[in-house]
Amino acid sequence: TCCRLAVALRYAYGSQQLVVRVLRALDLPAPAAGGPPDPYVKIYLLPDRKKKFQTRVRPRSPHPAFEETFAFGVPFAELPARRLHFAVYHFDRFARHDLLGQVVLDDLLQAAEGGGEVPLWRDILRASGGGREVPWRHRGGSVGRPWGPVARPWGGRGALWGCACVVPPPDPYVKASLMAEGRRLKKRKTSIKKNTLNPSYNEALVFDVPHESVHHVSLTIAVVDYD
Repeated sequence: TCCRLAVALRYAYGSQQLVVRVLRALDLPAPAAGGPPDPYVKIYLLPDRKKKFQTRVRPRSPHPAFEETFAFGVPFAELPARRLHFAVYHFDRFARHDLLGQVVLDDLLQAAEGGGEVPLWRDILRASGGGREVPWRHRGGSVGRPWGPVARPWGGRGALWGCACVVPPPDPYVKASLMAEGRRLKKRKTSIKKNTLNPSYNEALVFDVPHESVHHVSLTIAVVDYD
């Protein structure tokens, strides 16, 4: 059976808020450690992801009833360009939380026409192999924060890392640090490029370094996802 999530939407015109009700989920999979899940839901308004909400944890429940309401401030005219991202996790007190699956809801304008009374049922895209929210790493380095959930098959050596599901693109910027003897002397940052995997900066980050000190300093460059 496919696991499912029920939500309801309405738009509050007076306060210019998208009101989101997380109702319930059905047939959630077991976490990687086995046993019934302790699920909760994170909610993001895409594409900027600047604000997020989170439900309470429902202990030992593959069919949790959440019945919680959240509100995102967003102008009505922006609704056609927005999406809602629901990520369902298993709470683990002693390890990273398992990603059980996710739902991305489009057509927010149409979905909100129900006035918050009509449940919207959507299939949850399940994370294969017991997905967990772990840092995404690139050959030769790592980015500053996770750009999205990835799946890792646990229980064996040499486990492979790969994408668990479609996640929103990052909001990357570049941070440069001038270092000397293990200490950071100065730092500079580029602007943030929204919602892109292929940012173009064309910006100059300038450090004033005396000529006699050039051979005693180094630069550390980090690509970071703004959150």
